[in-house]
Amino acid sequence: MAGNGYDNGEGAVDPRRGWAAAPGGQDAQQYPGGGPVGEPEYFTAPHPGYDPGAPGAPGAYDPDQPGHTRAFTVEDEQYYSSTPDYSAPQGQDNVAVYRAGGQSAPHQGGPRLGWKELLTGVYRAPSATFDRMRDHQVWLPALTVSLAYGVLAVLGIGLTKDEVVNSTFTVALTAIAGAAVGFTLAGVMLGAVTYGLARQLGGDGPWQSTVGLAVIIGWTSDAPRLLLALFLPADNVVVQVLGWATWLICAVLLTTMVRRVHDLPWGKAAGAAALQLLALLVLIKLPTLG
Repeated sequence: MAGNGYDNGEGAVDPRRGWAAAPGGQDAQQYPGGGPVGEPEYFTAPHPGYDPGAPGAPGAYDPDQPGHTRAFTVEDEQYYSSTPDYSAPQGQDNVAVYRAGGQSAPHQGGPRLGWKELLTGVYRAPSATFDRMRDHQVWLPALTVSLAYGVLAVLGIGLTKDEVVNSTFTVALTAIAGAAVGFTLAGVMLGAVTYGLARQLGGDGPWQSTVGLAVIIGWTSDAPRLLLALFLPADNVVVQVLGWATWLICAVLLTTMVRRVHDLPWGKAAGAAALQLLALLVLIKLPTLG
């Protein structure tokens, strides 16, 4: 019989202690941690809430039960699965990291605004309105504004106004309907160009709100000039000044919209809006203001 009191000369399970005895009769208590070297940590260091000295506790050591060893129980699995992972970067637990291009915090969204709140909010509180409508489509207001602008454009431009007034009802109706549809398509195409440029420059806004808001901004900003042109000649100094002023307002609003919806800094937002602003100036403003 080997010197450790067992049939073989190797370590064996001590029924009195529940761990492997060391070869050569050396007691396992001489090893640090109360067990042989290499023993898993959870065998000798139970987690909080487990009393090793209290028989009957989940997974506790009971010296009165021969051959009892520390088993990995269901309670252990629940405990370790609920333990926080401290290896993860601190300060990012349960926090959605916002991929910002120019903002330091996510936008404050909310329910969709009504027509009145939307159209007035674009001019009274543009940043808050664009943040609120970032994740909402505005197709119906944009379509309505486009159709109304098309009618005003036909009547507000000198040459077309004379042709419509002096023509038959059928011709006038066809011209007005054609202008309404044409300006609707033009607004959508210009808004799509602005959206594409914003995405190329690193923006992350949705295309529905970008195109719809671009249409609303482009046409409503020029509506005061067309209303005034119904009563005054296009070359009147008041109409001229108002035309340039509304174009500058359009530039500011369109740049702000791209910045807020696509989370871009001012420079990139202005670059994304530049092509639409140039098209509005060349195709609509200059022919009537020049």
